[in-house]
Amino acid sequence: MRAWLERVWYGDARGGFLLRPLALLFALAGALRRWLYRSGRLRSLPSGRPVVVVGNLSVGGSGKTPLVAWLADALAAAGLRVGIVSRGYGGAGAGPLRVLATTDPRLAGDEPVLLARRTAARVAIGRDRVAAARLVSADVDLILADDGLQHYRLARDLEILVLDGARRYGNGRLLPAGPLREPVARGRRAAFTVVNGGPVAGEEVAMTLVPVAVVELASGARAPLASFAGRAVHALAGIGNPARFFATLRAAGLTVHEHPLPDHAALTPEDVRFDDGLPVLMTEKDAVKCGSFPPAGLYWLDVAAELPAVDAARILKRLLALAQGA
Repeated sequence: MRAWLERVWYGDARGGFLLRPLALLFALAGALRRWLYRSGRLRSLPSGRPVVVVGNLSVGGSGKTPLVAWLADALAAAGLRVGIVSRGYGGAGAGPLRVLATTDPRLAGDEPVLLARRTAARVAIGRDRVAAARLVSADVDLILADDGLQHYRLARDLEILVLDGARRYGNGRLLPAGPLREPVARGRRAAFTVVNGGPVAGEEVAMTLVPVAVVELASGARAPLASFAGRAVHALAGIGNPARFFATLRAAGLTVHEHPLPDHAALTPEDVRFDDGLPVLMTEKDAVKCGSFPPAGLYWLDVAAELPAVDAARILKRLLALAQGA
C-alpha cells in the first residue's frame, strides 16, 4: 500500500482518483482547523521564548533534521543557547521529556536522540509541543521546532519551510490523494523556503547534504566516503526518501544493495545481518537505533547541511534579531 501510494503521489500510478473524495474531506477538516485558530476560537500558546518552526507541507522526510542541526550549531556559535522540540515520532514516550545523548530512541524517537548527540542544544519531546517547549524555555534564548508546521497550538514567531528538491509537492494534492498535509499556498506564510537538493526558484534557498565521513559503529573511526569507492555494501535507510541516500552512495562509486525501510522504522539485529561479509552502511538516523546491536561491519554516513553563504547569513541574521527581540 505504501509503495502504491508513493507511486500515486510522485509518479503515474492509476487509481489515485478514488482517493480524491477523502482528500476533499481532509481539506475541509484542515481549513476548519486553520479558521478556528485564525478566529481565536482555538488559541496558540506561547512557550516563553521565540519559536522557529522548521517544517514541511508533505508527509515523509525532506531534510528538516539536518537543517535544524545546522541552525542549532550556527546559533550556538553566535553565542545563543538553543532549545529543540520535537514530537518524537517513532518513540513510545508521550512527553514532555528532556532528551539526552544517552536517551533510548525507543522512548524518545530517533531524530531527537540524533539531535541531542550532535548538537549542544537542550532537546525535549512531547505530543504537546507547547509543554515540550516550556520544559526547555528557562534554559534557552530561542527554540527550534523540528517539524510541527501544522501544530498550531504552539505559537511561533517564524517558519522555515523545507522541500525535498526531487519530490517537491508531488502531485500537489492533499492526503490521501497526494502527499500534502496542507495546500501549497500555505507555504507562502513561511519566512524562508529551503530546498534540499534540486533546482531552486525565486527566493528559495538551496541546501545540499554533503557527505562528511563514514563512521564505524564499533569504534567511532572515521574515513572518507571515497574510501569505499568500488566496494559493494548493504545500504539501509529508514528515512522519508531512501532513494536519496542510495543515490549519494552510488555517486561516490559504491555498489549498493538497497534496503529501504519506512520512515522512523524500528530496527532489530536481524535487519542489519546479511551474513555475506559485506559492510552495512546506514543513515545516522538509523544508527542511533543500533546502540545495543553487535556492531561488527556496521557503519553510518555523517552528512552536513550546506547553504550558500549569502543565504545562510540572511537566515541567521533574522533568527539572531528574533532572539534579541529586535
